[in-house]
Amino acid sequence: MVNNPTPPLPKFSNHTLPAQPHSKALVLGGGSLKGAFQAGAVTALFESGFVPDQLYGISVGSLNATFIANEAAHQQAQYGQVDWQKVGKYLIEFWIRNITRPADVAVIRSRFRMGYNTLMSRFDGLLDNSPIQNLIRKTVDLEALKTGPVKIKVGAVDIIEGDMRYADANDPDFLDYIYASSSLPFLMPAVQIGGDHRRAFLDGGLREVAPLRVAIEDGATEIACVACHAKKVYNEKFNYRNLLNLADRVKDITVNQLVNNDIAWAERFAEREQLHNRQLQLTIIRPTEPLSLNLMKFTSEDIGKLIVAGYQAGVDVVSMRKSKGDAAVLP
Repeated sequence: MVNNPTPPLPKFSNHTLPAQPHSKALVLGGGSLKGAFQAGAVTALFESGFVPDQLYGISVGSLNATFIANEAAHQQAQYGQVDWQKVGKYLIEFWIRNITRPADVAVIRSRFRMGYNTLMSRFDGLLDNSPIQNLIRKTVDLEALKTGPVKIKVGAVDIIEGDMRYADANDPDFLDYIYASSSLPFLMPAVQIGGDHRRAFLDGGLREVAPLRVAIEDGATEIACVACHAKKVYNEKFNYRNLLNLADRVKDITVNQLVNNDIAWAERFAEREQLHNRQLQLTIIRPTEPLSLNLMKFTSEDIGKLIVAGYQAGVDVVSMRKSKGDAAVLP
């Protein structure tokens, strides 16, 4: 099990957040294909009037953040403005059209080839994730991202040094960071950033699942975070003798604890700021019960159900905040 001690609070000058104007951040956590839940929740946020200045993503959250930034950039270039409700609908349509079966994301490697490569110390993951990489490459316009109306950062873990690394759209290897951030440990191959074999990266969820820390350090004063994991992991049925299912389950258990730590830390930090009359407003959207999706056996209907669940969760949180009169967070 990963030892994930609670990180210390960021050290800012005079113990305050950086002096910056009001800034909204959308933080999208990891969760593999449960990221379809995020598409629904994000749409509910955008319909409420939430407009992000900065996007942060890890794992599948890095994919969703990139697709959001990409669509916003295209709308800005074509129409001179961004219709954020349409951006949310675009994200939903993207999932429904492109992620309909396991082969759209990755394919199981040949057992013979995988066994041979393992014996030769060339193990490259149980799955070949070139399908999702090809989809990213075909969809994302890097030049548009650089000049788009919203900034973006995605995170991955350097498995050589063990450090968390974030890259923005101006990084020449930005696409590599997206590939790495969405590359599940053991299931998918490590990514050599910039082709450098000395820099191998994997899913940022190994260290941080919800990148709230970096959003706070960048000076965000209003944060909406969409996590794909409920607070608790229940006794859901799965075939623990299937290697792929077992690996995915172990990952979910570990990620569940990590995302709880990330959120709890951010909530404590926000409370401390409010006690000192400093502005840091935090909204968390996450499922109330664990989301279930078999990585190796799912359909477009399964994806649709997750999108609907995310949208409902987003609507519920928005309604609750409005009923409490917290219009400063969600207009």
